[in-house]
Formats: sequence, C-alpha cells, structure tokens
Amino acid sequence: MKLIGYLRVSTIEQAEHGFGLDAQRAAIKAAAKAGGHRIVRWTTDEGLSGAKPADERPGLTEALEAIAASDADGLIVRDLDRLARSVTVQEAVLASLWQKPRSEVFTATGPVPRDDPDDPMRTAYREMTAVFAGLERRMISKRLRDGRNAKAAKGGWAAGRTPYGYHSEKKGERSAGNAHGALVEINDEQRVLAQILELSEGGKSSREIAAILTAQKVPTKRRGRWQSATITRILARRQESVVPKGVAA
Repeated sequence: MKLIGYLRVSTIEQAEHGFGLDAQRAAIKAAAKAGGHRIVRWTTDEGLSGAKPADERPGLTEALEAIAASDADGLIVRDLDRLARSVTVQEAVLASLWQKPRSEVFTATGPVPRDDPDDPMRTAYREMTAVFAGLERRMISKRLRDGRNAKAAKGGWAAGRTPYGYHSEKKGERSAGNAHGALVEINDEQRVLAQILELSEGGKSSREIAAILTAQKVPTKRRGRWQSATITRILARRQESVVPKGVAA
C-alpha cells in the first residue's frame, strides 16, 4: 500500500521525555518495509498537542486531504498516541480515514483494526488505549506545571523552553535587580519578532510568515527551518502574555 507517514511531538513531550521525530520516522520506515508498504509522503506536526483536532494540525490535515484525494491508501504512525491523545479526537480522525472503504491506518506494530459489530471488545480496547494516552498527557503536564511553579517561586523563568527573542540568565550572569533565570532580550531576535507581528497584523498566515522568514534565511532559535507551528506558538505566547507585557515570546 501507498502510505503517508505522520509524525507528531508536542512541546511538553519534548521537555519531559525528549521524544524525537527522527526516532518516529525510523520506526515507521522499518514497519512499512516489513509490511511491504511504501511511504509516499511525510507530514509533521511539531510542538502540537495530540489533544488538538485535525483541523488545528496542519500536518495531519495535509495527510487526511491527500488520502481523501487518493494520493495514498492510508496513514502510518509510530503509535496511536501520535495520532491523538484524546478519545474523541482519535475516533474522529479514524472515522474520517475510514470513510474510504479501502483506506487503512497502521502503527509500527501493525494495522489498526476497524470496528466490528461482532467484536465490541476490539473498539473498547482501542478507545481504552486513547483514554490512558490522555491520562499520560495530563500527568506530564502536571509534572511540568509543578516544576514551573517551583522555579517561579525562586524568581526565575518558569514557562518552559526559553521563548524566541530572549535568553535566560545563567549563574554568574545575574544583572542588578534580576533573579537567576530572568529573561533577557536578544536584539537580533527581537527585530525578527517585530517582523512576525507586523506580518501577522497585516493578514499573513503562520505558514506564509514561515515561508517569508525561510526565504530571507532568518535563523530559528535552533538554527533550523521555520515551520508554521513555530510561528503559531510565538503568536500564541504573545496573546497569553507568557513573557513580559508588551512583547512577544
């Protein structure tokens, strides 16, 4: 079968476990080869929660549209929790995929079984797997929240990975009046932030902004390629006032 390989990792999973997209890709390649399938396209959602519906994940949306257009016969993920960490989201995505009679969904361990009225346990087991995936997501979130609260009590930056446009002061870099871990602006990145905000306010989408910055060869914080999800996170942090008032993260 011609399959689309779907990769996803959320921000909290990266922080807690270090889940890697490369590891997911390797597992999917091995499973596809073992099953005699061919990967015809890869789609990715980096930094997006598995609790988000498909229409809020560009990579998953792209995959579903390609399968609906018969560009591929199905989808393959490392595990079902890469597809969703919510029962409702998982079942909605599977139902969408299975609207085409011959489309299939695979994980690294084999095909995901369709509903069978003569075997209700099949559906129950799949749904229970999603229940525990959702529980794990909430437990990870709680552990990170507890850690942030403890750090915040000491006066440091406590909202996760240091946001774009800033660096967190390390020991020995403390400036007058600032606690260890306080955010300090990075001038070059602040200019890029201003450009992102200007483009967004001018009606550009996250995907369009990412394409513009990539074309301009503007480096990301990790010196990688700009992605729509990265722009979305930057704009969301501004709206949530995660960083000092009046600036973006």
